[in-house]
Amino acid sequence: MSGDADLRLRHERLRRRAEMLTRLRGFFAERGFLEVETPTLDAEIIPELHIEPFAVSDASKNQAFGFLQASPELHMKRLLCEGLPAIFQVTRSYRYGERGAIHNPEFTMVEWYRTGDGMTAGINLLDELCQAVAGAVAATRTSYAEAFRTHVAVDAHRATCEELAAAVKRLNVAVPEGIHADDRDEWLNLLLAAVVEPRLGADRPEILYDYPATQSALAVTATRADGTLVGERFELYWHGVELANGYHELTDAAALRTRLEKVNRQRTADNRPALPLPERLLAAMANPGLPPCSGCALGFDRLAMLACGATTIDEVMTFNW
Repeated sequence: MSGDADLRLRHERLRRRAEMLTRLRGFFAERGFLEVETPTLDAEIIPELHIEPFAVSDASKNQAFGFLQASPELHMKRLLCEGLPAIFQVTRSYRYGERGAIHNPEFTMVEWYRTGDGMTAGINLLDELCQAVAGAVAATRTSYAEAFRTHVAVDAHRATCEELAAAVKRLNVAVPEGIHADDRDEWLNLLLAAVVEPRLGADRPEILYDYPATQSALAVTATRADGTLVGERFELYWHGVELANGYHELTDAAALRTRLEKVNRQRTADNRPALPLPERLLAAMANPGLPPCSGCALGFDRLAMLACGATTIDEVMTFNW
């Protein structure tokens, strides 16, 4: 295409992105959600095993004083503790070292919470949003266990590390340097990324749910009829791209502290710095308390990319890194 044609296509995609944002805000307004704005810079952060935050420092003192937030979660949950029943936010989020066709260090996240919702209600709301905002058809719903049976031919909740490693070899998946051979979650994540995810949502959006409890630090856990302990976590995929991550949220402050401390120990074991715990959130969860709720975070740039028929998020962003 000529330069003028490229520019027209770029501007058309930006218009479609803006129209999607308008529909998104209307979707939440119709359901009684309040739009909120929370800080993108804070001294505290929620430690996560596979996400590195940007540390912000005072150049004159060469001293770190805060972090750009990887998501607005900790602040939005504090608002839930104050009594707001249904909130959403469209915000900029930041993750260090993430750059590629569907990654940018600064990106647009849509995040929402509604009290009284469990996992099923959270899945239903996510499905409705994808249809209303992106014009998608209703999503297929697939358990994590079912996805692994179909695409990997293993029992994801009971397979040993040796069995998962054998599946990796059988499926010719490249093993990254430094993988911990005795860590089931590392083998599961490798198989998920290399084998399962590319096959999800090929014909229509697909929502994966009931993740291993060890991969759902912020979710309520539940025991299914077959005795499997799962985390009530769900993720949305479309054309093999992960779009959203949601939870039936853990409300127990003591349990959350224990899980986040474990994350920091794992980070330290991997030679990465431990991160400060979100003490103000933990205090609010203890008193007055976080009500039962479901929450979800959606990568808006990725949703716009798929809705516009683009192949990278760069094509639906004004500017990027």
